[in-house]
Amino acid sequence: MKTKLVETAKYTMLAMLIFVVQLSFAQENAEYTVYKGKVKDSKTKTNIVFGNVSVVGTNVGTVTNSDGEFTIKIQNDVNAKEVEFSHIGYNSKKIALSELTGEEVVIQLNPTSVNLSEVTVRPENASALMDKVVAQIAQNYSSEAVMSAGFYRETVKQGRDYLGISEALVDIYKAAYNEDFEDKIKVFKGRKSSNVKKADTLAVKLQGGPYTALLFDIAKNPYILLDDVLRPYYEYTIVDIKTINESLNYVVEFKPKYIYPDFPMYNGKFYINNNSLAISMVEFSLDISDKDRASEMFVKRKPIGLKLTPISTSYIATYKENNGKYYFSYSRGEFKFKCNWKRKLFNSSYSIMSEIAITDWSSDKIEKFKTKESLSKTAIFEEELTAFTDDNFWGEHNFIEPDESIENALKKYEKQLKRK
Repeated sequence: MKTKLVETAKYTMLAMLIFVVQLSFAQENAEYTVYKGKVKDSKTKTNIVFGNVSVVGTNVGTVTNSDGEFTIKIQNDVNAKEVEFSHIGYNSKKIALSELTGEEVVIQLNPTSVNLSEVTVRPENASALMDKVVAQIAQNYSSEAVMSAGFYRETVKQGRDYLGISEALVDIYKAAYNEDFEDKIKVFKGRKSSNVKKADTLAVKLQGGPYTALLFDIAKNPYILLDDVLRPYYEYTIVDIKTINESLNYVVEFKPKYIYPDFPMYNGKFYINNNSLAISMVEFSLDISDKDRASEMFVKRKPIGLKLTPISTSYIATYKENNGKYYFSYSRGEFKFKCNWKRKLFNSSYSIMSEIAITDWSSDKIEKFKTKESLSKTAIFEEELTAFTDDNFWGEHNFIEPDESIENALKKYEKQLKRK
């Protein structure tokens, strides 16, 4: 048992590997219309973050940012009529495009609540339920490869200041879930804003870029949380019922029964569709109680005399249902850590974030990328991009609206470029 666990651990690269070193789908000219707004809770008026924004009748979509804001670009020739807004725990709402015009569009979603006692829970215990969830993956998720268009963003911050922001439109060959083939990524268009604030003593970089965000697709990568060998080491509890896109979902909480020293363990929640037993969403974090072990997982290279201490991790992945099949939709991961130098009084805190949103996809006439076209999984993503400014850089393509802090950092960097 221990040998297989260790072998599985070798392939678990969910921890964002970082280097700490001392110092397409649309046509370019197609016409489109841009719609912007903000999504809020109708009762509390708080922003709804990472909510789904989808064009009804198409595979086009995006997500709200950490300020609840969204931008969606719709090709005029698709004859779209409505946009649907949804988020876990809220009733979905369809809005006519004619209602999305104006300078301050605010969409309010009504929260829903379901008492667990009022729902007929399956007779098996939570662990048996998870066994069935895993058994249903091949049936619930796409059995054919799809070509997806996505928007990827990664950021590196020192305290509140951005050291780097990298963004790109990517094409993704998403392999079938019932086959043991890896996903491939090709960069369609990208840009970076490096050294928005020059680091004092360190350059922190994320290895793998968009591939890191795709790892959070745990239905495609079950070895992270769902491996047959792993599940007995977790305790599962059904703690709630939530609605996602008008469907009931069990909320299954999981945590390690004990910490296994040679393997990364996680705490979190699965959101499981009541009828299909498909995972609609998962949110989790790495157990970092052993700081030294966690540091070894995350850091690939660092200078002598530097101690890196993990502070927190958080991951989320969501899926969309289409004609009875579930497709990867959005993921986000964030890792926060502190750096201390020997014989120095000061220390610095850093955070790395990566997120990817699928903005369109198709299953027609799918072909794999050639090796020379694919992004390397060991690449430092921001080193693959060039830095330049363009107010309409993304053109007709959909992207994740930057939150206020990222937007301000980008404007600051654009001013630096213009001065140069």
